[in-house]
Amino acid sequence: MAEKRFMTINMGPQHPATHGVLRLVLELDGEIVVKATPHIGHLHRGVEKLGENRTYHQFIPLTDRLDYTNAMGNNLAYVLAVEKLLDIEVPKRAQYLRVLMTELQRIAAHLIWLGTHVLDLGATTPIFYTFREREDILRIFDEVAGGRLTPTYMRIGGVSKDLPNGIEEKIRDFVQNFPGHVKEYETLLTENVIWLKRTKEVGIISKADAINWAVTGPTLRASGVNYDVRKAFPYSSYEQFDFDIPLGSVGDVYDRYVVRLREMEWSNSIAKQALERLPKGPVIAGDPKIPLPPKEAVMTDIASLIRQFKIASEGFQPPKGEVYASVESAKGELGFYLVSDGSNQPFRVRIRPPSFLNLSALPKMIEGSLIADVVSTIGSIDIVLGEIDR
Repeated sequence: MAEKRFMTINMGPQHPATHGVLRLVLELDGEIVVKATPHIGHLHRGVEKLGENRTYHQFIPLTDRLDYTNAMGNNLAYVLAVEKLLDIEVPKRAQYLRVLMTELQRIAAHLIWLGTHVLDLGATTPIFYTFREREDILRIFDEVAGGRLTPTYMRIGGVSKDLPNGIEEKIRDFVQNFPGHVKEYETLLTENVIWLKRTKEVGIISKADAINWAVTGPTLRASGVNYDVRKAFPYSSYEQFDFDIPLGSVGDVYDRYVVRLREMEWSNSIAKQALERLPKGPVIAGDPKIPLPPKEAVMTDIASLIRQFKIASEGFQPPKGEVYASVESAKGELGFYLVSDGSNQPFRVRIRPPSFLNLSALPKMIEGSLIADVVSTIGSIDIVLGEIDR
């Protein structure tokens, strides 16, 4: 019998298709992947330890930098945990503004995923389409929060400020036009022969395996599992919005593509509902447990923001205890576990990022596949190393 040998190669950590500094050690039998081992740690930021050495308010901007395509959702997950610890009620207008901004952020995150994922497989046209609509959303964020990529809009007890004059009309124009843009993406891809050959029956993960690997988000729902935190454990008044949860059946790369397309349409619908039903009232809780900066302290730059957080942190003493709160981020369930010792800094911070759990299932999806399919599968699970190497 001839000896059978496998070739071991490194894919990454400097590789455009790994979507960050991820290293994959692949054992190959010809072009077939026999074994795949993901290696992380090249981008370790120590953000959980940083959170334990800053006040509850000062940690908010750091959450933007986890999944930097989903900053609004990261903010929301963290402030929900602190509000749960304080047992405070957030004003209804602030809750609706949070929904509006996080759903626009979900669309923006899926747009950057779609453009870069298709680019991985050799098509350049779609990324120019998707970045066009993403730019519209980032301009809205800039006007509303004062920042594009990392807006730091959420606050403990509400949001940093109300909507500026004239922005509602711009949001309304976007949500009216966006469904037509989704049709443009589908015209380019959904029945494209090359796209179908690169995505159909590729990177399959079954419903049972997806559950066993603790996969969440569109990757889980593409396998047919009906789980979405917005429906299972509603937060920020999501129970008052009408939307469906798109599901796949095969659990392959193509299903993950279709699920995200439908999710963008439903996020657009939720944003439209939030805008139409936006109640009047304050945008931050007037609770004595939350010391607020003086009204004249307006965020014009990062130095002003730091001063605001310093003022707000003085006298901030949450009760002792531990809490967990989660949201449905663009990539799956994002949760924050906090332990309080009664000081104005968290005693322990632990983050449950969806990208980390979804990446752990990657070997299950690609072992036995062609090496060319590794690229399309990595892109389909939509990871960001910023929240994997915490």
